Amino acid sequence: MKPIIRTALCAGAALLPALSAGPALAQPFVPRAGSEVLETLPRARTADGAAARLQPVPAQLRQRLAAAPRDAALAAAAAQGYIAHGRATADPRYFGYAQAALAPWWHEGAAPPAIRLLRATLLQANHRFDAAMRDLEAVTREEPSNAQAWLTLATLQVVRGAPEAALRSCARLSALASPLVSATCLANARAGAGQLAASERLLALAVARSAGEAPAVRSWSLTLLAELSARRGEWASAEARFRRALAEAPGDSYLLGAFADLLLDQGRHAQVLALLAPQRRSDGLLLRYALALKGQGGDGAALAAAIAELQSRFNAARRRGENIHQREQARFELALRGNARAALCLAQSNWRAQKEGADLRVLLEAAAVLRQPAAAREALAWRRRLGMEDAAIDALARKLEGGA
Repeated sequence: MKPIIRTALCAGAALLPALSAGPALAQPFVPRAGSEVLETLPRARTADGAAARLQPVPAQLRQRLAAAPRDAALAAAAAQGYIAHGRATADPRYFGYAQAALAPWWHEGAAPPAIRLLRATLLQANHRFDAAMRDLEAVTREEPSNAQAWLTLATLQVVRGAPEAALRSCARLSALASPLVSATCLANARAGAGQLAASERLLALAVARSAGEAPAVRSWSLTLLAELSARRGEWASAEARFRRALAEAPGDSYLLGAFADLLLDQGRHAQVLALLAPQRRSDGLLLRYALALKGQGGDGAALAAAIAELQSRFNAARRRGENIHQREQARFELALRGNARAALCLAQSNWRAQKEGADLRVLLEAAAVLRQPAAAREALAWRRRLGMEDAAIDALARKLEGGA
């Protein structure tokens, strides 16, 4: 199929959910008064057991920032708190709060390095990868000893499918960060460049020697270690590592999603439902919850409600001009709506922006359902060039390339 025809078909297919979904046609809700409660935020427990609303940024800091909005140190501290909470809860509103804290510098090319680093983090979260890369490269030039900048840059380079560049960034990080942080950075980069087993051994040794590390760092490292095991098809080892990571960070949204994917691959749908039942605020976790409902084949009403809610969220993101959930939407179209053509178009568009294993897998799955190996030709060539290893992806590649 000629590229111009494929593009036209993809544009049409991508519109189908919006045209057919009921929630997209509903009228927006307008509060009757400014005092009307729209949502009650979750509560946390204080040290004395009393209930308290989650406040990722202390009230005193917010007040000081309101009085001095161009104080870079105050703005950076507030943005860091919001970003950390947004990551942990997968609640994008907190990224918006972080961007508001950085508003005086949002369009400034010569912003302070601390502001540019945080701005790059938010740009990356919104899939504005080129702009994020410019900020990160500027920070590493101005502050070559900034460990966080090198780590964020390496992570972005892996997402963009450039593990060799990520290895160079990790090498700069190694003299600036703890052994566990350095090893995790290196393992993430090397695993994408055909060194899966060696990366797993390196990281396992670093984790074993990391008793004094912060729980958040250990959880991050254990999560990657579990993912490396899963890519080799070692499900028991992966599960044990995911559970260790959950013990360090029980509510981490990315970790919950990765563990749920492992369980879904094994058909353990009831365990996915139990794991994610309290976590459906996140689009990605709601998607996996719906996949488990479908796999279990039980409550049709619950599945229909989850599908409708996901469709409503995707439609809302489209109206905002966002395309940051194309991978999740491709899985939604393929597995829950049975629309492989729309899934393929979304997966192809997503692949142009980011190139992690999950991005490749959904693209190959859609191409395999449609029996269109040509639609994944460039992605398959990229995989061969890097020597990427992943048991599930290997099986899909053999199917598309005629080896199975």
